[in-house]
Amino acid sequence: MGVDHPSHAIVRSLIDRGRTWVKLSGAYSNSRVRPPYPEATRIAQAFVMAAPERLVWGSDWPHPGVVPVADKPDDALLFDLLAVWVPDEAMRDRILVQNPETLYGFPKT
Repeated sequence: MGVDHPSHAIVRSLIDRGRTWVKLSGAYSNSRVRPPYPEATRIAQAFVMAAPERLVWGSDWPHPGVVPVADKPDDALLFDLLAVWVPDEAMRDRILVQNPETLYGFPKT
């Protein structure tokens, strides 16, 4: 699991080719530890260091598949984690605004 898992290397190789996008999301599903989801943080930070220009962020709201409902994550906490994963404000703007504009063809802001 995590950055040492073979799947991480596969996704990294796809990103490195420049034709793959990764959505930073699902911290609660990628961590065995409750918030602040340290395993997911290590994975997200590795992707941010490798290719911030190929990342977008998503909350995964309304968190389908999370049962019981009491286990649904706190969306504000998930958003706040982005500042931990991406401390640089300009890079966060890129992930939240510029990259989605490019990926989805939205008008530039």
